[in-house]
Amino acid sequence: MRPYRTQFATGRLYCVLLIAVMVSFAFGDGGTRRSRVRKKEVAPAARLGSDALSRSGFDHFYNMEYDKAIHDFELDAQQHPDDPYAANHLLTAVLYQELYRIGALDTELYSSDSFLSARQIPPDPKVRQRIRELTQRALALSEQKLQANPGDVPALYARASTRATSCTAMALMDKAWYSALRNAIGARHDDERVLELDPKNTDAKLLLGTDYYVLGSLNWAAKVAASVVGLSGNKQKGLRYLREAADGGGEASVDAKIVLSLFLRREQRYGEAIPLVEGLTKDYPRSFLFALEYANLLNAAGHGPEAIAAYRKILANRTQYQNPKLEQVDWGLGEALRGQNDFPGAAEAYEAVARSPAIAPELQARANLAAGEMYDLMLKRDLAVEKYRQVIAAGESEHAPQARKYLKRPYEQ
Repeated sequence: MRPYRTQFATGRLYCVLLIAVMVSFAFGDGGTRRSRVRKKEVAPAARLGSDALSRSGFDHFYNMEYDKAIHDFELDAQQHPDDPYAANHLLTAVLYQELYRIGALDTELYSSDSFLSARQIPPDPKVRQRIRELTQRALALSEQKLQANPGDVPALYARASTRATSCTAMALMDKAWYSALRNAIGARHDDERVLELDPKNTDAKLLLGTDYYVLGSLNWAAKVAASVVGLSGNKQKGLRYLREAADGGGEASVDAKIVLSLFLRREQRYGEAIPLVEGLTKDYPRSFLFALEYANLLNAAGHGPEAIAAYRKILANRTQYQNPKLEQVDWGLGEALRGQNDFPGAAEAYEAVARSPAIAPELQARANLAAGEMYDLMLKRDLAVEKYRQVIAAGESEHAPQARKYLKRPYEQ
């Protein structure tokens, strides 16, 4: 049996954020806000990619070259059929390829709580079934080791990762909130046990830090409700844990940087978030999402001209990315141009979003509504009315009531 190798923590990336916000909705905070025994010390460097296949797979994964990552992890799992880490690598790559395809990795959704009601492309049933099978396989492997040794720290961490990944799939694909919540709680308990056995394990602080931050952000009533199911939080402790995971040099370092930057953005601490994401764009230059998030952060921070240049750089270099969702770039560009009062340019960018093939319904409705607003500001009422009618004709969404309102009275800035 080879030593345990690096473990994907990416399955935790959005899960706890989703579930904690769901708890607040379930217990009355339903409004949408506007603006996841044997102690053994192992050096992080020894855990990080211990063979060529896992190192190659990780590089492909974070550069969003999912087919290549899946290929490497499939070979790795075949060579190490009893390793839950290898099973988790493959599971996470398959899951995130599908999440990206259906539009569930748009970070703009997670900067507020609109993901709870957002419509998206349905997941492929065959892929969803494969995710279930891989989840069952990974859980069986870690639990087999835990039956032999309940204090097996790597096996506990592997099970926590599998549970968190399952939580992500249930929440983002199935909208099965309570099943996802059970997995989130199980993952948290596993990582709490990891820290009890190995206090120096910074990787376990990714999930716990995410959990602490989100639960610490809830209102008092929601915190009381969450405590009933054994959940508590503290925002500052959460951010501290995430920083320790990000700086720990272990398997969770990249994922911790992603989560930390997301939360810093929600806190409007852009000066701290921008360098984190800029570093990720340098480490993984073929990652479309890292490049997009960097531009989004610049715009959110009020650096409009720099953001416009960053969006246009992505569009100009589109061939270096694997399956880039350019409609998300056009949306960001439209928002940045709108912020600079370039209404014709913004309308053109929003129109490009709405024309994109295989676009998520929620984003298309958002883009048509925004284009209509630009046309109203340009005093092109006929074009504005046409866009509002397209929003309404697409079916009920959070944008339809606003479109009906603008049919009666033009949008005013």
